[in-house]
Parts: sequence; structure tokens; C-alpha cells
Amino acid sequence: MLTAAITALALTGGCTAPGGGGDADPSPTAAAAPGVLAVKVDNVLPARPQTGLAQADVIYTEQVEAGLSRLMALYSTTLPGAVGPVRSARETDLRLLRGFNRPVLAYSGSQSRLRPLIEAAPLRAETPGRHPEAWYRGGDHPAPHNLYLRPRRLVGKPAGAAALAPAGFHEGPAPAGGTSEERRTVRFPSARFTFTWSAERHGWLVETDGRPTTDGGRQLAPPTVVVQYVTVRASGFRDRGGNATPFSETVGSGTADLLRDGKVWPVRWQRPTAADGTRFTTGDGAAVNTADGQVWVVLTER
Repeated sequence: MLTAAITALALTGGCTAPGGGGDADPSPTAAAAPGVLAVKVDNVLPARPQTGLAQADVIYTEQVEAGLSRLMALYSTTLPGAVGPVRSARETDLRLLRGFNRPVLAYSGSQSRLRPLIEAAPLRAETPGRHPEAWYRGGDHPAPHNLYLRPRRLVGKPAGAAALAPAGFHEGPAPAGGTSEERRTVRFPSARFTFTWSAERHGWLVETDGRPTTDGGRQLAPPTVVVQYVTVRASGFRDRGGNATPFSETVGSGTADLLRDGKVWPVRWQRPTAADGTRFTTGDGAAVNTADGQVWVVLTER
């Protein structure tokens, strides 16, 4: 009870707007992250606009209960002052992160039945109960969509670009060919993402459920978007409302669409085992390059 009380005090006392005090963090809990920092970010309407997404190196979108969406933002080269709102972890996250070298997974909590899997996973799991000084409640969104993480208090400094290598992306020239594409919409049962090419921003303007996806008042425009077609099936978990938790299978092989430079290329993805990283290739087997900057990966069924 004492631990719970201390945690609650840390999360509710001194509430500020997202990012408040983020640049004045004291010494971090850990001197350095053992790997990439992955943060589970809420993506329902009451949680928008989010904070800290613009600094993410890679953002994965995944389907959750009732056909809604959630984000997992990966930070390897830059740590923002704050990230959030932070929500709970899913089984998909554990499989997806298995290919990284000892990543840090920051999340708000999980189902009790999932905790043994999280504890057994080769990652460092971080929730508010472990290091409450790294978390706070913001005042701009209603609870439970108001929990934020101060990454620098948790991992100290970025792990470096090399920690993202298993993601399967390498910056470089675009593949030969490609087909012009100005707009792409990806639909989940109860959510949708639209990416519109902007030559001015040299990126894909992101909309979620028909509204601009912004951070700090500026619409996100990642230079590269990968629409990865996977099998999405019901897992053995359910939420409190009885909705089955979807599981996106990221081990195996399949097809994907690479969007960059205002064009699209059909590519293939391959990940033989959970311990392997994902490899994206063109039809002739050549590794796919991404443009310089943020990458979005949309995990979806075809």
C-alpha cells in the first residue's frame, strides 16, 4: 500500500502540460539505455494530439481491441523532453521487440495474464511503479489519457542509431523505378491512417481518422512509410469489455509497400524467427533503403 501511495503521489503531484520541465531533468535513473527505447503511445481521439512523436526514429502502428489503433514509438538517436500519453502493452509488442538487442519498453501496465510473458521477454520493462520520478500526469487530456514519460530520466541518453539496425531499414538512394503515388489510406476496423505526399515537406503528411496528426502544433510528415501486410488474429487475451486482443504476426514473410519520394514500390519482408530482425527487399533481393528521417510502419492485413 505504501508503494502504491508513493507512486500515486508521484504521478498526480505537480501536474503540468506535456513536456513541462522535460529539458530540466535531473540525473537519470539509468546511466544509459541498453538498447532502443520503445514507448507505447495512446492513439484514440481523447489522447490526441500526442507529445514527443516528432522525435521518434520509427513509429509502428498496430491494431488493438475493437479495431482501434495504438502506436509504438522507437527512440534511438534523440530523446524528447516528454512522450505520451502512454498506455498499456500488448503481446504484439513483445514479438516485435524480440528482434532488438535488449530494448527498453515503457508502458502504463498490462493484463495480469500478460505479465509473465513480459517478465520473461529479453527486454527491460518500465512502468510508473518502478521509477515514478520518470512519469507524470499532464493536464491537457482526461484520465487515463494523460500519463507521460520523461525519457531522459529513464534511460539517460539515446542508444545510438545502431540500436535500430534490426528494424531492417537503411538510409540511402531509392530503388529503381517506382510508381507515382500522392495519397495512401490504410484502414483498420475502427481506425484509419492517411498519408499524403508533400513535396514542400518532402514527407507524407499524416492523418489519423481524418484529422491531422500533430505534435507541437505541426503535422507529422515522415519521409518514409512502410505498409507491412501481416496476419492479424485474435490472441488469447481479452480486455475488460470482453473484446479479443488482436495479435499482429511479424515473424514469417510477406509483402509490403514502400512509400518515399512521392512514389510506391512493392517489396517483400522476411523475418525467419522472433530473434531475427526484419529484412525488406525488392523483387531481385536487394535490400530496401529508406529516406533520411522518420519511418512509419503500418502493420495491417491486406
